[in-house]
Amino acid sequence: MIKKILIANRGEIACRIIKTCQSMGIKTVAVYSESDSNSLHVKMADESVSIGPSEAIHSYLCIEKLLYACKATKADAVHPGYGFLSENSNFCIELEKVGITFIGPPASSIEAMGDKITSKKIAVEAGVPTVPGYVGIVETAENALKIASQIGYPVMIKASAGGGGKGMRIAFGSSEVLEGFEISQSEAKKSFGDDRIFIEKYIEKPRHIEIQIVGDMFGNFVHLGERECSIQRRNQKIIEESPSPFIDNSVRKEMGLKAISLAKSVNYFSAGTVEFIVDSNQKFYFLEMNTRLQVEHPVTELVYNIDIVKEMINIASGHKLSFSQKSLKRRGWALESRIYAEDALRNFLPSSGRLTIYSPPDEVKSPDFHLRNDSGVYEGGQISIFYDPMISKLCVWATNRTKAILGMQQALDDFSIEGVANNLDFLSAVMGNNKFKNGDFSTAFIEEQFKDGFQYLEPSKGLKENFGMVAVCLEEMDNSRWQMDFNNLKESIIERVVLIGSKALNFRFKRNSANSFCFDLSKDKCVQIYWNPRKGVVDAILAGVNLKFKIDKKNGGYDFRYRGSHGSVKVLRKREAALFRHMIERPQDDVSKLVISPMPGLLVKLAVSVGDKVVSGQALCVVEAMKMENVIRAEKNSIVKALNASVGKSLSVGDVIIEFE
Repeated sequence: MIKKILIANRGEIACRIIKTCQSMGIKTVAVYSESDSNSLHVKMADESVSIGPSEAIHSYLCIEKLLYACKATKADAVHPGYGFLSENSNFCIELEKVGITFIGPPASSIEAMGDKITSKKIAVEAGVPTVPGYVGIVETAENALKIASQIGYPVMIKASAGGGGKGMRIAFGSSEVLEGFEISQSEAKKSFGDDRIFIEKYIEKPRHIEIQIVGDMFGNFVHLGERECSIQRRNQKIIEESPSPFIDNSVRKEMGLKAISLAKSVNYFSAGTVEFIVDSNQKFYFLEMNTRLQVEHPVTELVYNIDIVKEMINIASGHKLSFSQKSLKRRGWALESRIYAEDALRNFLPSSGRLTIYSPPDEVKSPDFHLRNDSGVYEGGQISIFYDPMISKLCVWATNRTKAILGMQQALDDFSIEGVANNLDFLSAVMGNNKFKNGDFSTAFIEEQFKDGFQYLEPSKGLKENFGMVAVCLEEMDNSRWQMDFNNLKESIIERVVLIGSKALNFRFKRNSANSFCFDLSKDKCVQIYWNPRKGVVDAILAGVNLKFKIDKKNGGYDFRYRGSHGSVKVLRKREAALFRHMIERPQDDVSKLVISPMPGLLVKLAVSVGDKVVSGQALCVVEAMKMENVIRAEKNSIVKALNASVGKSLSVGDVIIEFE
């Protein structure tokens, strides 16, 4: 049996693997780069080894350094997690040479199926339906143009190695092919150490469905149903669920059998995922096989009550599968929300910085509801610009989909993050979306339902009243926080005016106790407030209904957020309210002649020089952040006056890169 596992990864997946190892009595070794020296996975592991600079190419992607760490700690096995070297056959071979067990499939299977071009050829030979495209490596941008024209637009430019949306671009015309090819190559090289690219037809508005398979070294295989992964932005999944609300039992069974057949054809063992795209008639096409653990594996674990990481370790130790296809029973419904350090209000631009508040909901495990939060961060920790911006994976399980969605909404309500921009409010808005609730969506869901990007919803009249009542309660609590005797306050009728945008609401209320208030002098409008200012979430019981609001104190008022809705609230006395309309707003700064960095990152390319004439839509520069390259384009015709940053400079949000005349 394996005694010590080195985890060749970081963040939440390293922490998740450590937890299973601890439950099995197996020692663990963490590896870390310079920027990860104080990371949670380092604190959790039994031992840790530094492997170099923050750039992944010099640390987490460096096989020699990982082999040294194994030797130094006498680890007898390696779990690669996902990403980085998890689908690198050379890594597997080098481990085998020195007698270290790779917890995953054999190198031959990784080489055959981990490579998207080769795996597509194998799928064609096996009779599995595949997406039309060029089955081969595209060497140059000129070749890419020719192939794209032959296939027909739109096309998908894809990295042969890796996943997670890295090295993927959709092109609707020749100019997008040229730009997308270069960026896809660059991202793939930096993320996976492999810049090979292929091109296939982009099928619009499909469902993205994947099948989890697990097999041992004795030829025993099972499939653990499907995961619905269609809620994506920039080709990266953000919400997954199991089962799919779209797939019926006959298609589910057929997809499972095809996935197992494909795996057997390359003598596969361990856990793996076969991904398909499915059209509106439930006709499916092979997309790729991920020869590793998937980010979204927890939803399958929750539905089938199986620890996939534990099975991987046992299989690598030479044991048979602990269950059969017949013994597997699917139960209930599971959802996963990926919580990212990104600004959903600004087209999901990545964010970085220190987590000044990180307060997830408590984990729950009861007969009819589970809440699980897989994370690799802690309050006070840093979100680095060098890696994927995931903060955590919030997962719930319930007896049916409706209850699972409600459970996820409540869990998101209770999750508080400050210090970095995050997508909590966006995830809440998706959970409340009727199309999502009805299971009526495709991979185009976000662009269809949020055409102008995510913008906060306008709160309903009732929600505005709730914001107002809670705000006046907080204001009273704040003004009298040193007052311990409320006997006199009970006799006072208090009147306040609340401004929510252009709307003015009048409130009359009494204070019953330190945190209890009665509005309109009616017992039916009693409010109880439980506020921990450190957490940023207010628990309010309004007329017997428990609600949780995210609140920030800003500009002498309160910013309320609730399930995708937002309201800026000011609490005023009557005289203040009468004078407030005479206040003049500060004019916005004119930045129309500036190109400003929208995110923290590294300036990797400048496409213009001083004196150049630029036209609207022209690419000006490229900023790399969280392993993704982001092209900044001109918003109007102009002439470059000055370059305020050079290639290689680290940028903060708001830094000026280019000035126009």
